[in-house]
Amino acid sequence: MALAVGDVAPNFDLPTDGGGRVKLSDHLGKKVVVYFYPKDDTSGCTKEAQAFTDLAGDFAALGVPVIGISPDAVKSHDKFKAKYGLDLILASDEDKTALEAWGVWVEKSMYGRSYMGVERSTFLVGADGKIAKAWPKVKVPGHAEEVLAAAKAH
Repeated sequence: MALAVGDVAPNFDLPTDGGGRVKLSDHLGKKVVVYFYPKDDTSGCTKEAQAFTDLAGDFAALGVPVIGISPDAVKSHDKFKAKYGLDLILASDEDKTALEAWGVWVEKSMYGRSYMGVERSTFLVGADGKIAKAWPKVKVPGHAEEVLAAAKAH
């Protein structure tokens, strides 16, 4: 089950693009955007990452990091960022620990066949470490702008 507003955001410690690591606990005391997406270099995921990148300066001005998480390998994230000039942190959750803890690794269905996958979801984590706003089943157009508005408001 996905997390809801008021829930404590589960910590994660994941490898990132460029050979780094990201821990949610390193951002306690400030807001952070955590978004989960299915796959690097697919149309919806690319548009979403580009939209967050277009607003990177606005998020940075608020002191709000944007962390994208998918089950893709770090090497895939490196290629994805380089190909599109993305300006955000991309974390790799190949064993799906964070995806499951945040409730976004779900049964999906396409063309009548069921499979497990990432439900595109975004969370604004407040400075107190709790979910301030949640967007399940994200539709990409206008989403990054909506998240930015919430980051300003909360």
